[in-house]
Amino acid sequence: MGGYHGFMYGGGFMWIFWILLIVLFAAAIGALVRRGGSTGFGGRERTALDILKERYARGEIDRDEYEQKRRDLGG
Repeated sequence: MGGYHGFMYGGGFMWIFWILLIVLFAAAIGALVRRGGSTGFGGRERTALDILKERYARGEIDRDEYEQKRRDLGG
């Protein structure tokens, strides 16, 4: 009975703590990588023109609005 008690209040919880810490760290890194080019890890940042092109491609804006905004951006 003493061995089980020692595990629960000693080294066992320490292993769980470190495993959870590593999992949280990996999740944070994964979230940064999924964000795209704005992380600074070799990817380039998206410009306003890139975002405008994506919105047009997704159908969020029509051709006239795309052309007007593109002219406004100087692209």
